[in-house]
Amino acid sequence: MPDPIFSDLYRDTEHLVWPPTEQVRRRGRQRTRRIQIAAGLAAAVAVGVVASGVALARPDAAPPPVPPATVVPTPPTPAPAPTPSSTPSAEPSESGSPTPSRTTGRPPGTTGGETGRAPTRTIPAAAMLQLADLPTGFTMTTKVEGDWSLESVTIYCENESPALNAGQVASRSVQFDSPSDWIVERVTRHSGTSADTVMKRVRQLVTGCRPTRPEDSLSIMAESLGGDDAVLVGGDMGTPARWVVVRQGDLVAQLRVDHQTTPSEAKRVVGWVVNRLCAGTDTC
Repeated sequence: MPDPIFSDLYRDTEHLVWPPTEQVRRRGRQRTRRIQIAAGLAAAVAVGVVASGVALARPDAAPPPVPPATVVPTPPTPAPAPTPSSTPSAEPSESGSPTPSRTTGRPPGTTGGETGRAPTRTIPAAAMLQLADLPTGFTMTTKVEGDWSLESVTIYCENESPALNAGQVASRSVQFDSPSDWIVERVTRHSGTSADTVMKRVRQLVTGCRPTRPEDSLSIMAESLGGDDAVLVGGDMGTPARWVVVRQGDLVAQLRVDHQTTPSEAKRVVGWVVNRLCAGTDTC
């Protein structure tokens, strides 16, 4: 009779189907290999953790190097260019006159030309007729008296006459006397193209005048006498008179001449006048 200790075991395993011996051996080998691999992985992990802990725990361990920052060089700021000492100055001098330009030798605001011209809002004395231009026996004075101009005779015109001061910026007069005659000259400077406008108005004044008296008259006796434009005006508006009006550039000269002046004589006078006006304008 079986031993009671093994009777229960025999009963539980009586009907079991046991696998073949070779299969049991193969499973055992596979189990052993899995245990070995797991143990190796566990050991590797443990070594890594310990190494990391040691590295972190070392107070003398140097931190990883920090890459140097990229420095972009700043281009130097260029120094301002020095101002040449020969730069022209237009500031007034102590006397109140503009300092002449070092490049042109003339005051700022002049009309130009290599020799220098008068300031644009003045008329130089050199632009006026001189005693040397006239026959002997004349004397000169800058104190002009009386109303001698062409505009003065328009009081004898019924209609309104155009003004001859369009764009006027400067005026200068001179008078010459002799025992038998007198000559008066007025030179005016005009802005822009106003000098040309003045000459047109001179013609309008003369041709448009309607005398209040039948015996009065006013007419243009000659044109194209020289300069940029020049006319001889004759009239008998209470008193016989002659006027020569000349334009050169932006300057207009009006002269009261002898009441018997002929066109040929007027042309000679215009030559004198234009020669002087060239000292006040660069259009010659």
